[in-house]
Amino acid sequence: MSQTASSNDVLTTDVVIVGAGPVGLFAVFECGMLKMRCHVVDALDMVGGQCTALYPEKPIYDIPAHPSIEAADLIDRLAEQAAPFSPTYHLGQQVEKLTRQDSGRWLVETSIGTKIDTQAVVIAAGSGAFGPNRPPLDGLEAYEGKSVFYMVRRRQDFAGKKVVIAGGGDSAVDWAISLADVAERVYVVHRRPKFRAAPESVARMEALVREGRVEMVVPYQLSGLDGADGRLTAVRVATLDGEEKALPADALLAFFGLSMNLGPIADWGLDLERSHIAVAQPGCGTNVPGVFAIGDIATYPGKLKLILCGFAEAAQAAHAIRPLVYPGEALHFEYSTSKGVPGAA
Repeated sequence: MSQTASSNDVLTTDVVIVGAGPVGLFAVFECGMLKMRCHVVDALDMVGGQCTALYPEKPIYDIPAHPSIEAADLIDRLAEQAAPFSPTYHLGQQVEKLTRQDSGRWLVETSIGTKIDTQAVVIAAGSGAFGPNRPPLDGLEAYEGKSVFYMVRRRQDFAGKKVVIAGGGDSAVDWAISLADVAERVYVVHRRPKFRAAPESVARMEALVREGRVEMVVPYQLSGLDGADGRLTAVRVATLDGEEKALPADALLAFFGLSMNLGPIADWGLDLERSHIAVAQPGCGTNVPGVFAIGDIATYPGKLKLILCGFAEAAQAAHAIRPLVYPGEALHFEYSTSKGVPGAA
């Protein structure tokens, strides 16, 4: 894995991928299999996107051939898969400017002055710049990072603790399942009994409830925090009718989603739909020729926000880009089982 330093030189490549999350990493592989070189730009100082930054130990259950795989392990495998194609990573910097050149190629410029001349740009920026949606609780800031968290970096940090999980999506349900193995007590607070998570995961959580390993607190929502010096002693919850109770707690995990901010991408002339980039299928091309979008940031009729769908979009985009890189050259498609991977034994 190489990373270039900033310089006044203009670097040249076939494809610039904006975003080093799982879908961006797989796009490197798909482009590489079609003999296209890639540079990857990401604002984080490490590859992996949200998988690395927000939930490296979170188990993911819908990756083919992996009944369960932790997010960090998935990123490690994807980076290993991309490695034979020698991608160049530009980490800790953001793409700020995208300019169409007289040649028809693109000039990509980043926040630290890196300049890359490229035939095509693939936006795999997930949700764009992201941050947690914080619950409106008095004194919340004093507890953040000490006993109130919006992600789990290490599951063992919660071993033997009383943990309150608030939210009704996949993160809340998945971490309730995972932490039930290590925490002293797990409470799940949600405003209604129905969860917006994978049905199989909900069924697993409900089984833990029946076993007494997870306690469901519904229909309630967060109403206050008790403690001192950033350390929680209890989380107060209330019904819509005002009935309140306190849950003894050492930690609160608040999973209310991420706020999205497209940043400079919003100024690139792309068709946007509710902070997502509209693309055409097949190929995931945007309204701007030579610019493609894949993964969670892309939208089209029937779109499913799943990593595995992003993987398929990466393959589609790579095949759509190849004629731009090799105009007039016919593609004799071969399966990877037939032609192998460059550098692989």
